Amino acid sequence: MDLRYSDADEKFRHELRSWLEAEVPLHGAPPDRSDWDARRVYDSGWQGKLFEAGYAGVNWPAEYGGRGATLTEELVYYEEYARAKAPYVGMNFVGLRHGGPTLIAEGSELQKSEHLPRILRGEEIWCQGFSEPNAGSDLAALKTTAERDGDDYVINGHKIWTSFAQKADLCELLVRTDPAASKHRGISWVVMPMDLPGISIQPLDTIRGESDFAEMFLENVRVPCENLVGEENDGWRITNVTLRFERGSAWAQDIYELKEFLSDLSILARKITRHDATAWDDIGLRREAGHLAAEADALWAMMKWQLGEVARTGMPGLGGSALKLAFTELNQRVYEFGTRLMARASLSRNDLADLPNGRTVDTFLNTLSLTIAAGSSQVQRNIVSERILEMPREPR
Repeated sequence: MDLRYSDADEKFRHELRSWLEAEVPLHGAPPDRSDWDARRVYDSGWQGKLFEAGYAGVNWPAEYGGRGATLTEELVYYEEYARAKAPYVGMNFVGLRHGGPTLIAEGSELQKSEHLPRILRGEEIWCQGFSEPNAGSDLAALKTTAERDGDDYVINGHKIWTSFAQKADLCELLVRTDPAASKHRGISWVVMPMDLPGISIQPLDTIRGESDFAEMFLENVRVPCENLVGEENDGWRITNVTLRFERGSAWAQDIYELKEFLSDLSILARKITRHDATAWDDIGLRREAGHLAAEADALWAMMKWQLGEVARTGMPGLGGSALKLAFTELNQRVYEFGTRLMARASLSRNDLADLPNGRTVDTFLNTLSLTIAAGSSQVQRNIVSERILEMPREPR
């Protein structure tokens, strides 16, 4: 696949860069992370601006409000978005990065036309109802049940680590529709409105002092059967479609932003003084920065391969597990490197002078969760060894 940029790609780059240069400053700084109402307004407002300008869902089909861009235009988009330090996807993460893509791959025409444009306009916030207290790494062991009663499923159960549940409009929910079947064969994937009776949300405080995650309790929640995505009891296959997006293409923007952050750190190291020299004068620091930058470049090349798979087949390949493993662990090392570079300033959760120490520490704390989210590093290593490298399974 030819990934060289054409004249049309460069024209798109110029137009996007000009738009971002004008709009990013106007949108302002993000609100306090504890202010959920303001966060929704901020994140959804930016998403609405992207949609109106024709930059939302850059690789989504045009008939559902996306841009229908070529692969090279998509790469240009990620590069320019990162360079402009445009607002993070935030509360729109689940809908944009894997809920919507799953509907594109597996949803009915009605489900696509109803939800995809609203996700792209920032009008629907989605949360993820996958993990349970006793079904985290072994996701297929989930016990939340859905029993048919007329035209509805009656759902009972308990979910945990439900991202953005406090403000979500909809949930991508995994339920057990056939308790008698083996654990992988009795699961279904449904879209659950979050304003239904019987749903209780309990926010979970994290090490960052926020509550992006929540516990969700479901008691006799009636969800229309038409909200089933795909076939009943085929949910494990569809779940793996969702997970391929969540582990693969979902990180494209983040990987390029990591490359940009490393570039910013190298500039910053030339300004930070250590005794009678700058931090950049330390040959060991330069060597470490170079190794991290080389890994980030390799990761971006790997992401291009994943995006090529999406363009060719409609979804990422199994290599998404290798990419997720490499990215989340590199991400952790890069931000730990950033905190060491800023030394004592990293003791503050607020930016000091012209240092990005507060943002760096906050992001570093978040990287600790990313090696667990979407399947822990240990789970990804098993997938890489067994499904990609076809090594023998460990005896159980």
